[in-house]
Amino acid sequence: MDLFAGWTRAALAVGASGDIAGTGARLLGAYGSPERAYHDLRHLTEVLERVDELAAQATDPDLVRLAAWFHDAVYDTGVEATANSSSEERSAVLATEVLRSLRVDPLACAEVTRLVRLTAAHAPQPEDSNGCVLCDADLAVLARDPAGYAAYTADVRREYAHVPDEDFRRGRSAILRALLDQPALFRTPLGHDRWEAAARANLAAELRTLDPR
Repeated sequence: MDLFAGWTRAALAVGASGDIAGTGARLLGAYGSPERAYHDLRHLTEVLERVDELAAQATDPDLVRLAAWFHDAVYDTGVEATANSSSEERSAVLATEVLRSLRVDPLACAEVTRLVRLTAAHAPQPEDSNGCVLCDADLAVLARDPAGYAAYTADVRREYAHVPDEDFRRGRSAILRALLDQPALFRTPLGHDRWEAAARANLAAELRTLDPR
């Protein structure tokens, strides 16, 4: 996938104007930061590919694509991150600022920002087709084959290398349990059919390695 070309198409599709090229370059630079082991250019590419797979199930697929571009534009694994300044919240604020600077319609800006915020909990309402597509695309990594899933978890651990093992196990286990407790990980019919069973098997297997109770 040509990410720069994809960004340009998505921006033009919603009527953006101005420094589209410079904005795209800055976003690619953010995802390409050497501090990122998982939330990187590969992740961005995979999410955009999954959005394309699910696009027919979105009301506004171009806005979902823009939200995918911004959903991890800011990613902070440091201890200073808080619920009030989470990576998702800061990414949403960035999306608003950038899209306004590109003179995107305010309603489109608001929808992109709303979608970015949804990726904090991945719990869109069933009738929220745009939100369901974005959240499914973001979580599709959970359905990789066992080797791919192992590579994903290793990348996540490297991103949090500064966190002591016990703290990481406790925090990661809580995330896995919260995901497994959801009635459905994937909210679109296509995403559920393709990825639900494999993702649940991977999550359960990882949880057993972190907390064998």
